[in-house]
Amino acid sequence: IPDIIAAGQHWKVVWRERGNNADGIVATDDGGVLVAQQDNSDVVKVRSNGHASVVYQDTNTGGALSMNKQGQLFDAERGLHEGIWELAPQHKVLALNYEGEPLDCLGGLNDLTAAASGGVYFTQGKLYYASPEGVVSKVGNIRAFSNGLILSPDEKTLYVTDGNTLQGFDVQTNGMLTNQHTVAILHGFGDGSTVDSQGRIYVSDSATGIDVITPDGQILGSIPPPKGTDVISLAFSGRDKKTLYAVALLPRHPGLAHNGLPGDNLTGEIVAIPMLSQGYD
Repeated sequence: IPDIIAAGQHWKVVWRERGNNADGIVATDDGGVLVAQQDNSDVVKVRSNGHASVVYQDTNTGGALSMNKQGQLFDAERGLHEGIWELAPQHKVLALNYEGEPLDCLGGLNDLTAAASGGVYFTQGKLYYASPEGVVSKVGNIRAFSNGLILSPDEKTLYVTDGNTLQGFDVQTNGMLTNQHTVAILHGFGDGSTVDSQGRIYVSDSATGIDVITPDGQILGSIPPPKGTDVISLAFSGRDKKTLYAVALLPRHPGLAHNGLPGDNLTGEIVAIPMLSQGYD
């Protein structure tokens, strides 16, 4: 894809672990990624050389991460008493309730993206916004099932996958959303998303791998996933942010043993591929 990725590039496996232990990745300053581990309730830092270390624990099955421009790191905690938590620089809850009811009542927490204001947009079947004060509002008109979401580099636009579409919204100064519009029709169902320094959106697509989409909705092409995997989460990192990292899931194998127990044997990989395009700081 011109200006995006050169011909002949291949994915490299950086790290892998059994179980539902890789999702919701964000870049680190040293060129690696932070990885949410739902089964372990940990956050792992994976460096570009594959070395991994636990940096946060006891996240109550935290399953997705997002860091805003102020350096606040937020986590979507999917265990009982679901909630949006700030992990750094402070460890404190942002939101646990919606209109007086626990977030558990809305269904499973999914993904999130953090705004510079300290507010957080998150998906839980539908689309919600937690203000910096922790007040949760339902926003937008999601008709299928919301999943991955990302803010544009200038934070004037929010993108969220809704089934086989990518929806866009104008972001208001108070965090509310207006002007919902369909940006693009995907080939399959959308999952995780990221953006580059030019505002192009990268969406993991169940049918093609990763679709590369301009802000005006043109699909420039698709990057195939590693063979035999599904890609679910994306982030630019590496030197000069010219490496695209992804979480790739290997197929489940019912009946195989996992840690000596029968059942699903899910493996998550962190994979990386060199890019011509570049993430933004």
